[in-house]
Amino acid sequence: MRMTGIKTTAERKRGLGAIFATLALALCIVVTAPPAEAKTSDLFGYKATPYSGLKPFPKWRKVLATYKDRPGDCVSGKYNRCAHQKWVALIDEWRSLPKDEQLNKVNRHMNLFRYILDPVNWGVRDYWEIPKEFFARFGDCEDYAIVKYFTLRALGWSAKDMKIVVLQDVNLGIAHAILVVKYKGKDLVLDNQIGQVVDATRIRHYRPIYSVNELGWWRHKP
Repeated sequence: MRMTGIKTTAERKRGLGAIFATLALALCIVVTAPPAEAKTSDLFGYKATPYSGLKPFPKWRKVLATYKDRPGDCVSGKYNRCAHQKWVALIDEWRSLPKDEQLNKVNRHMNLFRYILDPVNWGVRDYWEIPKEFFARFGDCEDYAIVKYFTLRALGWSAKDMKIVVLQDVNLGIAHAILVVKYKGKDLVLDNQIGQVVDATRIRHYRPIYSVNELGWWRHKP
């Protein structure tokens, strides 16, 4: 198991097709939905313009429709299926912690799981997992962001304060996905490549493309 979730350059190059397919979808969207809010906001120095509706994102809509599906029995096998039950227990354990500590616990724990590319894991270019699939088969960057999102939701965090952000890592020249959480007026980044929760203002090499949550989506532009 790769304890940090950090990928090699070769692995990430092989995974470009998966996330760039998603990026291409977002970049080609004809915006017809009215803005969900009247104003824009900033992330990594880019303006985020909000839109209502999730029609352009079928994989995310499928996740939202199925993420509460229960896993099978806890059995031994190739994958750690019992980790889902441990996840449920950890949510109960973390529920009474201060919010900043919840963020750190969630980020650190999920980053312990192995990184694996969608073509290897699922035989398709791009697949967005629900938590039980992540714990059964591990996942790639958007899957870390998704399981962190639903863990925080189970801990009582509001959907309006969280976004799954698909972006370009300018340093490595590859696509990536993270979870950004609004807390105490700051955008905090939960990233499978970074062991700690960090303020988005400290990161200079991410160029956001779009972000999404249960309530809508945002297009990011300079």
